[in-house]
Amino acid sequence: MTSIDRFDIAVTDAQIEDLHRRLDFTRWPERETVNDWSQGAPLGKVRQLCDYWRNSYDWRRLEAKLNALGNFRTIIDGLPIHFLHVRSSNPNALPLLMTHGWPGSVVEFLKVVAPLTEPLGHGGKLTDAFHLIIPSLPGYGFSGRPSSTGWNIRRTALAWIELVNRLGYDRYVAQGGDWGAVITTELGAIAPAGLLAIHLNMPLGFPSQDDLGRLTADEHAKMAERERHQREESGYQIQQMSRPQTLGYGLADSPAGQAAWIYEKFYAWTDCGAEPETALSLDEMLDNISIYWFNNIGASSARFYWESVASALTPSTVVLPTGISIFPKEIFPPSRRWVEKVYSDIAYWNELDVGGHFAAFEQPGIFVEELRRCFRTWQQG
Repeated sequence: MTSIDRFDIAVTDAQIEDLHRRLDFTRWPERETVNDWSQGAPLGKVRQLCDYWRNSYDWRRLEAKLNALGNFRTIIDGLPIHFLHVRSSNPNALPLLMTHGWPGSVVEFLKVVAPLTEPLGHGGKLTDAFHLIIPSLPGYGFSGRPSSTGWNIRRTALAWIELVNRLGYDRYVAQGGDWGAVITTELGAIAPAGLLAIHLNMPLGFPSQDDLGRLTADEHAKMAERERHQREESGYQIQQMSRPQTLGYGLADSPAGQAAWIYEKFYAWTDCGAEPETALSLDEMLDNISIYWFNNIGASSARFYWESVASALTPSTVVLPTGISIFPKEIFPPSRRWVEKVYSDIAYWNELDVGGHFAAFEQPGIFVEELRRCFRTWQQG
């Protein structure tokens, strides 16, 4: 089956009422014994978030916005794949495939859709226009949840190639961060017909033993941050890559648990100065959290780690032109010489002054300009 079908999101009133009931009857833990986030998301902050979710948040607003943009689903390799497909009014726009990661969703890209597709109204030129393809990862968002093993990085990349082909595009570029960066790297390594170049905001690259023996001062600082992340921030990854099913029971049953699991990452991975709400609004964070809750994807999204972490640590070499934008609060700060071992043709490299892991979500204006600069050669070609 190769048909592409319109897909309208329609969360029922009963689902929303169930969310409210569960929030009303949340059994809370005691308060943390510290005055910071070092033991995890603080009780007071999570209660504030959940109170807003229960009493002020409007899911129908997001549902209407996504449906208006254009939701579609198609079955690829036996799995329903959801995606947004937003075409520019410029028929010669360059198709751009954008892939999110965890704990993200297509919501990450909503603020950049209009500037990328209709640049004349957003500080760009007609030739800066893109047609956008924004899929939900397998087991994420409104895509299907795999019922058997094997949906890993490469299988997802191959599914994306099939998706672009079904849409009839014979030339395109691709972008990604987090798992999206890993999948986009795999796309660059496969180098399918029509893929011209890629852009990443979390490039892969690891120092060799020889590199560790001759670190620059800047690389010492980057290694220290990587080690801090591994020591203090990697518990989620170990749990998701080893026991996603066990984790899933709590995330499926408790909206407060699901909210806290993601909210902590908005604190830790955004350029927020220890206050997530300075980087993203409560509505924006809850848009993303609600997609996880209503689709019951706590376990299936975590399972992508079980499938893929090992291969992500040994990325394939990419020979296609690659653009890289480094945001200062990225969780794995890279050194260019480490990255060059994976990407042999770095056509664009820029290091920004603000922003974190959720680049398009946090700094949409900067993100749009980075993509315009990176892909301008192919837009005008």
